[in-house]
Order: sequence, then C-alpha cells, then structure tokens
Amino acid sequence: MKMRMPAIPLITVDPYFSVWSYDKVNTHEAEHWTGGRNTIRGYVKIDSEIFRFLGRGDMKKIIPQVSVEADALSTTIVYENEKIRLTAVWTSPMLVTDLYLSSRPISYLKLFYESLDGFDHDVSVKLYCSEELTLNNAGDARVISKEEKIGELTAVRMGRGNRNVLWRSGDHVRIDWGWFYMAVKGEASVGNDLIDDLYTVYAETKLNNEALFLFAYDDIYSLEYFGERVKAYWKKDGKTINEALLEAAGEYESLTARCKAFSEDMYEKANRLGGLEYAEMLQLCYRQVMAAHKLAVDNEGKLIYISKECDSNGCAATVDVTYPSAPMFLYYNPELLKAMLNPIIKFAKSDAWPFDFAPHDVGQYPLVNGQVYRCNPKNGYDLEHQMPVEECGNMIILVAAICDKLGDYSFAEENIDLLEMWKEYLVKYGEDPENQLCTDDFAGTLAHNCNLSIKAIIGIAGYSKILSALGNAEQANAEMQIAKKYAQSFLDRAKNSDGSYALTYDRPETFSLKYNAVWDMLWKTDIFPESFYKGELMRYKKEMNYYGVPLDSREKYTKSDWTMWVACMADSKEDFEFFAKPLWSAYNTMRTRFAMTDWYYTDTSEMKKFRHRSVQGGLFFKLLMDKK
Repeated sequence: MKMRMPAIPLITVDPYFSVWSYDKVNTHEAEHWTGGRNTIRGYVKIDSEIFRFLGRGDMKKIIPQVSVEADALSTTIVYENEKIRLTAVWTSPMLVTDLYLSSRPISYLKLFYESLDGFDHDVSVKLYCSEELTLNNAGDARVISKEEKIGELTAVRMGRGNRNVLWRSGDHVRIDWGWFYMAVKGEASVGNDLIDDLYTVYAETKLNNEALFLFAYDDIYSLEYFGERVKAYWKKDGKTINEALLEAAGEYESLTARCKAFSEDMYEKANRLGGLEYAEMLQLCYRQVMAAHKLAVDNEGKLIYISKECDSNGCAATVDVTYPSAPMFLYYNPELLKAMLNPIIKFAKSDAWPFDFAPHDVGQYPLVNGQVYRCNPKNGYDLEHQMPVEECGNMIILVAAICDKLGDYSFAEENIDLLEMWKEYLVKYGEDPENQLCTDDFAGTLAHNCNLSIKAIIGIAGYSKILSALGNAEQANAEMQIAKKYAQSFLDRAKNSDGSYALTYDRPETFSLKYNAVWDMLWKTDIFPESFYKGELMRYKKEMNYYGVPLDSREKYTKSDWTMWVACMADSKEDFEFFAKPLWSAYNTMRTRFAMTDWYYTDTSEMKKFRHRSVQGGLFFKLLMDKK
C-alpha cells in the first residue's frame, strides 16, 4: 500500500473489540478506536536475545520494522535484524458476504520467520494482553484470568471479576463485561503477569517456523433490544466461544484464502473503476466499516445489524449514519442493510413513536430501546431539532435501493403503510424544506436547503419505483410526476450563473455537494438533466482545494463519503480520480493518527472530528455504478 495509513488495523471485530496501531507498531502502544490504550506487547526471543516487535514502554531491544501492508481483511508487518526476518499477519475475517463470519468475534495473528544469516536459530514468541481490553479504563475493577485447554488450543481468558452485563451505554465507553480470550494453536505456556502496573495475560510458544494466535471476545449478550437482551448472530444455534475458537483454528488456511480472494477482487474492481488511490482507500476502510456494527438476532428470529455512531454521540442504528454507509452493504450483501433498517421500522410502528416522520435512531449503543437523540426522559422529544425530511428520505431511498438490488420488493410491501406516510411527509415539506436539521448541518441549520430538497425528490422517486414494482402503475406515475415537478422547481430556483446550483434557494451563487442526486444516476430515473451534473462537477473542480472539495460554501471542511458520492457524477475515470486522489492525499498526510476520519479540512488535511465511523462505506458507491 502506497498510503501511509492514518492508523493500522490489527483486531477489528465490533465497536468494543477494536485494536489499532501506527506506522511503527513496536514504538507505539496499541489503541482502541477511541484513542484509549489497548496495551498488547509482543516479544521475539532469538537464541538468547529478546526483541520487542509490538508495543512500547520497556527497555527491551526492538527488532526493526521494515514494512507494513494492508488489504481489506489482513495487515502484514515485516521485521528484520541481522539474524531473521519475522512476519506478522493480522487477519479479522469479517466477510460481509457471510453472515456467520460477519459476526464471529475472532481475529488471528500468524507469525513466521526465516533465517537471514544462513544459521539455524532457536526462536520463540510471547504476547501479553492487558486488562485494558476488558475494562473501560485500566484500574476500574479487579480483573481475573483462567487458563484453559480447548482441544488443540492452549488458551487463557481474562475478564472483570465482578461483571454486570449491558449495564451502560455511551460513545467513548468500552466494554467491561464478558471474557477476552487469547489462544495458541498447539503447545504453549499461558498465564498472568504485571506489565507497567497492568494486569495482563500472556501466551508463549516456540516459533517452529510459524505460530498461530487467536483473539476472541465473548460478550455474553451483545445488545439490549427493546427491553430484552439478545445474543450475537454467531450464537444463534447454541455455539459456544470454545467451539468457535476451535473451529476458527481449524479453518485458518481456507478462510484466509477466502479473505485474500475477496480483497483482491475488491482491489481489482476499485482500481479499474477509480484508480489505485481509490482502491487503497476501499481496502483500508473496509474493516473499519464492519467493526462499527454488531450483528444479532432478536427474540423473534429477525436479523438486526446495529451500527454505533462512533465519535459523535454513540447512537445506535442512526438512520443518517446507515444512509452513507449503505453502498458497501448494498453492493456486497443487501440483507445486512435490511437488518440495519429493521430496528427503525420496528420502533416507528410502535406506540412509543407518535410522529408521521421517520426516527433518527433507536438508542445509544448497546442499549437499543428507542430514540435518544434530542429526547429528554422528562420532557420528551425536542421537535425543533429533529431531522424529519432527512430521515424520511433516507429510509425510503434505502428500502427502494435494497428491493431494486435484490429484485424482490417484499420488504417494501411489508412496510408500505410506513413508507406511504413518510412519502406524504416528503410531498408536504420536501419541495422547499423549512428550517430543520439535516445530516450536514455542522455549520448550523438552514432553511430552504437545496440538497435536502433533492433528498426529498429522490425519496419520492424511490417510492414511485416501489409502487411500480408492486404493480400500482397509476399511483407510481403520479408520484414520479411529483418528483419531476419538484426537480424542475429546484432547477428553476437554485441555478447559479455558472451553471451550478446553490446551497439554499435564498443564497444565490453559493454551492454545496449535491450527493443525494447520485441515486438518480444509479437508478436511471432521469429526474435531473445531464446539464445539472455537468454544472455541479465544473463548480466542484473550481472549488477544489489541495485535499478535496469543501462540503459547501460556508467552511473549508468536507466529508469523505459525500466526496466519493459526487465523484460518481463523473463520466470518466480521469474525472473520478480528480476527486479520489485529494482524499487519498489527505489520509496519506494527516497528522491526526486515528482510524479513518470522514470529516476533515480540505486545505490542511487536518481532522475536524469523527473517527472509526461506518459512513466510510459510502466510498463504495462507485462499485454500484459498475456496468460490468
């Protein structure tokens, strides 16, 4: 990978089980995506000398790191000294195409070496994992451990001594219940120790050319879902974590071959459509997107896939976070996208949600019990700060996109009453939205928001597509005529003198990224003329800074997801790369070292906020446009 990754993924399973590092993993302590330490130390003993290859903070010699590479599912780090070359391959096999593997909370580290000096060497490795993987903060509580033998695996588990499952929620909050496991395939010694005043568990084994470590986290129950505790999908048939670990160890070779093929296919398609820089960004963001979710089954047997709104407010299943993340799931596995919408639909149908517009969220991760955004337990919902046009448009567009991709409109048919109600809201308020929140109101709310109007137009058009597929041609045509009428109203009132279109109807000559219109191109609904897209692209090129196009006229910051959506307006690979390369450059030079941000300044590449968010799934939109 040419990019100097802003953060290096090591273990990426879900919002809690998350370990990242930096360019030199043997000089930096590993971290959780929040920036809290996740201390893991790794040592290699070569004959009688001990070298550190992972972590920092002691006086041990370091075996120099010479390269780091990453693809969609694995990170490969190579170290060398005058005696050996040590290779570490971290793999989190979260294959989006496989529901079980998307859920199983197990990650691998394979270590192997080769002699560089022509001599045989006695080589062993030892890994320490600290209490920080099982507590919100080190020292919060007493941690205990237990050694286990699991078939051919030698294992040790660690967890808080006094556990209270699913007892709290929050954004920068980490799990402190369940059990963390470290296992080694074959013979090893395991136990506990103190490292830098941290309780740790360790595993040590001979490196007879190679060794396989497995890391797992059994959270016992994953979510509270409308008052009931639910388990992760991988447990649905009664499988235990010991069984899953043994299974994972036995399928390492075949599974990593699947991961490699998946990653290579992604890279080839992305490179063909959008260039090398685009392909590298997809490779890097994939594990981040997957690890911002939790896959579970509710007590009615329905699939639920819950996102966490990381580094924001910790909301669960946020609609305007699902919407930008959708392209990756729509491309690879629409059933997972459907599972993201199931909680919103369940809540919207309940008596707890009395409004004629779609909810914003259904809780704060991992407590999925109903909307918490702008909701005070005593005073109820703050109606002035809801996002009704935004979320109604998002939900209808996503349902239409899922059904269109699957060629099956039963999901829409099952929920047609809700969709009809939300469509009516868009018809009533969407042509010229009043002052209300949208997903991009970082610089303040706006009345007469043109991009929000486009979302309403696309939402109405999406509903028309649904009706047409369900055989209601007359109403489908009527809805499409409304969408086209509103689109013409937008084209007449928002046009700037240079052929682009304004941020709001009452602010001429301004601009904004009109990313919502890209669905019109994907669906070939021809709501907006070719001149609209050309005019917008010309303006974006004019406004381009070194690291990207600003989100709108008000600030110099932008969003990575929307940048790649508007890049899909381009009718040539060269023009698409015009947008992809500055975004790649931003990640390549960014001084802030966290999992890929989606909100940064286009003139400096500095992160504004947001890290480890699932919205990076939006970078995959170009793959949906592939004609092959």
